Amino acid sequence: MNLLDTTSAVAISLYALLSTAYKSMQVVYAVPANNSSASEGLVSSGQLPSVDVIVPCFNEDPHTLSECLASITNQEYAGDVKIYVIDDGSRNREAVKSVHVSFARNPRVNIILLPQNVGKRKAQIAAIRRSSGDLVLNVDSDTILAPDVIAKLVPKMQDPMVGAAMGQLTASNRSDTWLTRLIDMEYWLACNEERAAQAHFGAVMCCCGPCAMYRRSALLSLLDQYESQFFRGKPSDFGEDRHLTILMLKAGFRTEYVPGAIAATVVPDKLGPYLRQQLRWARSTFRDTLLGLRLLPSLDRYLTLDVVGQNLGPLLLALSVLTGLAELALTATVPWWTVLMIVSMTFIRCTVVAFRARQLRFLGFSLHTFINIFLLLPLKAYALCTLSNSDWLSRSFTPDASNKGGKQVPTQPMAESNIAEYSTRSAPLRRFNLARDSTRPMTSDVVCSDE
Repeated sequence: MNLLDTTSAVAISLYALLSTAYKSMQVVYAVPANNSSASEGLVSSGQLPSVDVIVPCFNEDPHTLSECLASITNQEYAGDVKIYVIDDGSRNREAVKSVHVSFARNPRVNIILLPQNVGKRKAQIAAIRRSSGDLVLNVDSDTILAPDVIAKLVPKMQDPMVGAAMGQLTASNRSDTWLTRLIDMEYWLACNEERAAQAHFGAVMCCCGPCAMYRRSALLSLLDQYESQFFRGKPSDFGEDRHLTILMLKAGFRTEYVPGAIAATVVPDKLGPYLRQQLRWARSTFRDTLLGLRLLPSLDRYLTLDVVGQNLGPLLLALSVLTGLAELALTATVPWWTVLMIVSMTFIRCTVVAFRARQLRFLGFSLHTFINIFLLLPLKAYALCTLSNSDWLSRSFTPDASNKGGKQVPTQPMAESNIAEYSTRSAPLRRFNLARDSTRPMTSDVVCSDE
């Protein structure tokens, strides 16, 4: 047995041991506890908290935005709900004007028009500082909420030690392509295994952006840190959901997962946008993992295993694959042990997931192994080598119907002083309700309210 073969065999064996321990415990802890009745009692026993729904949007397709807002206005929640739509300097503002006008006739809907694009994070903050509800629900503009999402998230927030809670994500365009089907299954695994297991210990490590609820008092105490995130001296403009979750945990709050709160979001239907999205997420994960390492001693030991498994596991797999490919190229010898271990682990994992989800389609998730090995592993290595890069890597022009899965994409960023002016001061940004301004032409970027 040569050195390459030995290295590949050892690496894949270590990966198998780590992954088996990590995934087995994950499946065990992901089993939900039956405490829904207790949570519902907490809500019914007192006054329902008010909820502000924050929807930042940039160059969003009008139909997609309309579906998103319709799902929010139709929420079956007896408490007070206000909706803040923040147009982050979109260049298709004329195209979405009819959507603004239509929904602003609802007295609960308020529109904020930012004169220039400042990025999703600062757009969120602009609305948060103008809202006043007990709870804040962040929703992406390409996400459709089930009618009971707010009603199911609020009970989890009754505990004052819970700072944030997220719902379960699905792909609204799941049936479009083979890739969207795989991503939908990937979301199921991320929510119902990874997040569900973390929630067992009250420490979901990333409350995902499409549907995450926060306690206002906790959010306001962290808003300055959230707004001014830097990495190696440069502003960090993506990964806002993971960073805010880590800040919540560092402040001593619990973060939770509510599987019954279903949110369907648009996912990329082509490899190019998908890989760019994954590159951003990989950089965000690596950055905030470094930030979250100090948290681990105060959390359950499983969460340390979770972090180690998610970060060390791919490195061992990559080492095994690289040495195996080198052995094949140099000696024309197939690294059968490595191939057998990868195939076996893929089969077992997909079978277990299909059994848990009661859906045979998860057997097809084995195809994701090829994407993971040949595309995502090299991409994660590149992300680790370019952590200081904050480029969103997405097209900056108005998305068309073929650009599904497009998210908030900054264009030319404003100077830092202007960003602070527009995102934190009340004078330049004024909230308005188009119900009372719909007869006036929208000739400027900022429409004044009568406040």
